[in-house]
Amino acid sequence: MTSERLRRISLIGAPTDIGAGARGASMGPEALRVAAIQATLEGQGLEVVDRGNLVGPTNPWLPAVDGYRHLAEVVAWNRAVHEAVRAELALARLPILLGGDHCLAVGSISAVARHCRETGRRLRVLWLDAHADFNTSALTPSGNLHGMPVACLCGHGPQELIEIGGTVPALAPKSIRQIGIRSVDAGEKRFVHQKGLEVFDMRYIDEMGMRHAMELALATLDANTHLHVSFDVDFLDPEIAPGVATTVPGGPSYREAQLCMEMIADTGRLASLDVMELNPALDVRNRTAALAVDLIESLFGKSTLMREAR
Repeated sequence: MTSERLRRISLIGAPTDIGAGARGASMGPEALRVAAIQATLEGQGLEVVDRGNLVGPTNPWLPAVDGYRHLAEVVAWNRAVHEAVRAELALARLPILLGGDHCLAVGSISAVARHCRETGRRLRVLWLDAHADFNTSALTPSGNLHGMPVACLCGHGPQELIEIGGTVPALAPKSIRQIGIRSVDAGEKRFVHQKGLEVFDMRYIDEMGMRHAMELALATLDANTHLHVSFDVDFLDPEIAPGVATTVPGGPSYREAQLCMEMIADTGRLASLDVMELNPALDVRNRTAALAVDLIESLFGKSTLMREAR
């Protein structure tokens, strides 16, 4: 089942920056298409279908109300994402959500969690990001919901969002491993500690290396594990990936990011993927999109040499 799903890919565009603090992530799906994501994956021997773009409300660009910006619109987009991702999983296909800003992970991961509950599978989420995204309305300095998806998935957020997957919380913090974190707000930092999120921040990676961090993040995966990767492009160092609105210096290098992706591929467990926060308006000749596609290709098995399956 897992190996068959790995071969059958569905691309789902979610062209919105509804949860972000800057315009531009709405153009992310098209930039990934321009960077030839479909042809690149087909070059790995995969069957790839592009489902086109989801439709949702436009960005009203209003200030926060009660600690949230654009809550109704964010809920509408996440419901659309939830249904689209759930439909692909029901067809035993591997959905790749082309974002869009990272608030959309509430819809995609709640759909994955729902699918896992219904099929009796264990869920492991790898959150590749510069930010913990564990803010709440009481903690957020901005009200931007792209800083809150992990908290929402763990049951800490507005009722309309946390209920999308049918069960609250959609998943427990112990199901998540965060990698590459290097920007966490003061109140958010305490909340992450209080809830016991497992975080491999950049200091850990500097001290122990990407290989060790990934070995721990991928530990205990088995044949019954559904592995979901939520890849925020700002995970990467802005020197190599300038096309994001929330750049944070000191992220993984190209080789560290490649190792991360190759180790995920080695598990053979990847079953769903988000690619988030790509902002072509801030990019240089689509360089960041091309790099993201290169890394996604590694997630699906591109390597320098032939390697024995583990």
